[in-house]
Amino acid sequence: MSDPYADLRREYADGGLAESDLATEPFAMFQRWYDEAVAADLYEPNAMVVASVSTDGQPSARMVLLKGFSEEGWVFFTNLGSRKGAELLANPRCHLLFPWHPLERQVRIDGVASELPRVDVEAYFASRPRGARLGAHASHQSHEVGSRAELEDAWAAADTSYPDVVPVPGEWGGFRVAPEAVEFWQGRPGRLHDRLVYRRTGTGWATHRLAP
Repeated sequence: MSDPYADLRREYADGGLAESDLATEPFAMFQRWYDEAVAADLYEPNAMVVASVSTDGQPSARMVLLKGFSEEGWVFFTNLGSRKGAELLANPRCHLLFPWHPLERQVRIDGVASELPRVDVEAYFASRPRGARLGAHASHQSHEVGSRAELEDAWAAADTSYPDVVPVPGEWGGFRVAPEAVEFWQGRPGRLHDRLVYRRTGTGWATHRLAP
């Protein structure tokens, strides 16, 4: 009898990644691949997995949306009292993953998270739709709630409390992840995938090929 999981496979053959294709540093390379993901009309190309680790060594991962990128790192916003927020504040070492499956690509980032300045948090929060700003007040992320109705009542209460300007909740913030290593993964036939990684050195970046 066939196994619906083990028998599910696809041959990767859309392209390759050679050392000569790499930019001199990972930021330009990421920007190139990100632009290609956008041009390919991928659904939410800025969706990324953020993996963190608790103080007792339990890992956890979740999807968030990338909201900024520069040579300083990758930026996202969250409730600082959430599981990821609390874990990153206690242990800033983390991992990011961009799973661009339609392009047979992944980008994997080992990095260190630092809390964003309040002025950056306030500027981004003000740009969010009103409903999302009210949701940040209504939801104490990762904490248990009694029912869906409880959440909706909290949202309605926030809507009444803030008829005009919706302030930034005290527990809301964001992180910038500065990279220590950035891997670019391209699917290839026969599972001989291309994996090229940039690793930070004392003077810049060194690149290496990893076995698939």
